[in-house]
Amino acid sequence: CEFKTKLTFFVFSSFQTLTAPAPFADETSCQCQAPHEKLTIAQARLGTPADRPVRVYADGIFDLFHAGHARALMQAKTLFPNSYLLVGVCSDDLTHKFKGFTVMNETERYEALRHCRYVDEVIRDAPWTLTPEFLEKHKIDFVAHDDIPYSSAGSDDVYKHIKEAGMFVPTQRTEGISTSDIITRIVRDYDVYARRNLQRGYTAKELNVSFINEKKYRFQNQVDKMKEKVKNVEEKSKEFVYKVEEKSHDLIQKWEEKSREFIGNFLELFGPDGAWKQMFQERSGRMLQAFSPRQSPNSSPTRGRSPSRSPSPPWVINKTSPPSSPKAASASLSSMSEGDEDEK
Repeated sequence: CEFKTKLTFFVFSSFQTLTAPAPFADETSCQCQAPHEKLTIAQARLGTPADRPVRVYADGIFDLFHAGHARALMQAKTLFPNSYLLVGVCSDDLTHKFKGFTVMNETERYEALRHCRYVDEVIRDAPWTLTPEFLEKHKIDFVAHDDIPYSSAGSDDVYKHIKEAGMFVPTQRTEGISTSDIITRIVRDYDVYARRNLQRGYTAKELNVSFINEKKYRFQNQVDKMKEKVKNVEEKSKEFVYKVEEKSHDLIQKWEEKSREFIGNFLELFGPDGAWKQMFQERSGRMLQAFSPRQSPNSSPTRGRSPSRSPSPPWVINKTSPPSSPKAASASLSSMSEGDEDEK
């Protein structure tokens, strides 16, 4: 029954953490009432003690809260099977004194940590160097931080005494992302972001931009707009040209197909073996047959003539042997008439 009660409390606490912001340490009514016995890292990794979670503490500035911060807190939360993660955030005064100016103020940084899913409790105005009194007050078992020595406040490593006490558990830094890197990007591209915010309605006074720079940035914004318009026109022109080329290609292809078809039809009609030539030859043959003389069949009988010679028409006069006298001419005519009667 006791185990079920503890399990129900753990599930309820996890559900509350994921559906509501993490509470502040000075406002929460949940205090660790169980006897706070000192644990070793080996014991904590086994999931003991069963009556309370292992209380892990992580601190930092958390300016411009980013993925590197979240991954560090995720590692701290998952160091042991049953962990309760407390996150300490230093105030503006302390941070400006030992580290430098921040982009976000302390209230914004506190709220950013409260809405991280791995955080169970946020401690505001956390100390720069951890004291035994602070560790005892919050019942801290282990401190999680990356293993690189952190020199500050006149010390070569502010976590040195924590490491010597066996309470330090290292986490890994995420390469390629840090608050300093983000600020470096903004400073490097300052003109771009100043012009961006001017476009979005911020005044030159709010951006701490001089009158001359304001006019320069606004002029650059107008130039960029013109460039964008020209770019859009060029893209539309390219698209139009592409469509025209595509249509012209289709037209040329269709024209080639039609021209091939026309040439084929022309050759089929007027070519060497075309239909027109055959028709012309047939008509020429018919005309020749129409104008040529009729020949008698070979089986027709011949009378008084040589079979090798065909009879001449009556109107044809043999020019080679003209009649020598009128009597001869009359005799020739009478013989021709007799031949015609025989043919009939």
